[in-house]
This record gives sequence, C-alpha cells and structure tokens, in this order.
Amino acid sequence: MKTLSIDVRRAEPHDAQAISEVHRLAWQHTYAGIIPHRALTQMIERRGENWWRKATRGPATLLVLDVAGTVAGYATLGLNRARALPQEGEIYELYLRPEYQGIGLGRMLFGEARRLLKSLGCKGMVVWCLEENENASQFYRGHGGIDFCEGMESFDHRQLKKIGFIWN
Repeated sequence: MKTLSIDVRRAEPHDAQAISEVHRLAWQHTYAGIIPHRALTQMIERRGENWWRKATRGPATLLVLDVAGTVAGYATLGLNRARALPQEGEIYELYLRPEYQGIGLGRMLFGEARRLLKSLGCKGMVVWCLEENENASQFYRGHGGIDFCEGMESFDHRQLKKIGFIWN
C-alpha cells in the first residue's frame, strides 16, 4: 500500500508558479459567469508567478496545500481589514484546484488557517465571499460561519454583493 502525503505549509518563493496556476484554474472555475469576463481575465493575469513570489514574502501569510508534492490549493490570511468588525483575523482567500475540490481538502486547509490565526492571538475571524458563489457560502456555513454582514464589490462596472461570515 502506498502512502499519500498531504501537508499544509507556509508557501516558499519556489511555489510561486504552482500557486499562480492554482489561482488561475480556481478563479476560472469559480467565477466564470459571476464576474464579468474581462474583469476576471485581468484579475487573473495581474497575479502571475512574479506577483505570487512577492506574496510569499509579503505581510499576509500564504499557506499552500501540498498533496504528494503538488500544490493543490492555497490560503492567504492575516489581520481583519474591516475595522468595523470586532473579529481580529481574516482569511482573505482560500482556493483549491477544481480537481481537488469536494473531497475534504478545503476543510483541512481552512482548519489550518484558522488554527494559525488563533495561534497568532487573533480573537475571532471573518471571511468574505461573493453571494453568487454558492459553493463558498455553503462551505463557510457548514464550518460554523455566521452570515453576519454584507458589502459590495465592483467588477467592470458590475456591482456584486459579498457576504461576511464570522467566527468568534
């Protein structure tokens, strides 16, 4: 019997190309038909390998989900950016390659991101997702998130509602 290694670890600069690929595939899969095509394409192109290499050294923490040497997903996290909310931590992004979705790996990555925020002393956490992203909304509700607040994001002159899920 073979053993499959699955690990969540901090991203390193050499992971940049793989994270860029996860980002592209996950965003195309998740947001096609939600975010206008031109805006989505520009957002993906803006975050190429060099952008991700810099992100591994940036102020936000960048985690990768490593499945047998393949970067299958990533999460970015840090301090809550919405000053009106009392929760101190925030997961800014959490994405998996489409072929790794729905098998429990997102739960693993999410759990590690939450533990890291807690270990850094953050009391409570917030995660934002677009309202039309039903898979993400179901995921966060299923993991105890409370649909607490709303906001708006503009994409190529189209306003989309986002939901803030909180954990105390």
